[in-house]
Amino acid sequence: LTCHVCLSHSKSLSDEENLKVFGKCNNPNGHGHNYKGRKIDPVSGMVMNLTDLKEHMQEAIMEPLDHKNLDKDVPYFSEVVSTTENVAVFIWDSLQKLLPQGLLYKVEVHETEQNVVVYKGEEALVK
Repeated sequence: LTCHVCLSHSKSLSDEENLKVFGKCNNPNGHGHNYKGRKIDPVSGMVMNLTDLKEHMQEAIMEPLDHKNLDKDVPYFSEVVSTTENVAVFIWDSLQKLLPQGLLYKVEVHETEQNVVVYKGEEALVK
């Protein structure tokens, strides 16, 4: 998913509807995100509601991984080596279960500035 600054306000929606769709990112003067390479809703101008995306990321990434010893606290890593590559695969698989089919394009995990793993389903690319 490629993030860009854009307007997070649709003239086709009322102020109340804009607030419901865009949440705290709603701003007629600009702020927010869109996603390159995916079908964009013509009314909201988004691929999916950002509040929903944030909730999915919380469930798929933050809850199972944040402040955890991967090898001891995350069952997936009891049998899989907790490399950056495998963390990317775990995140991909977890997000794929929650996001609409075909929406997820890639997962990037930055272990350091020099060690970045890009995973696009079946292929992992190390930068």
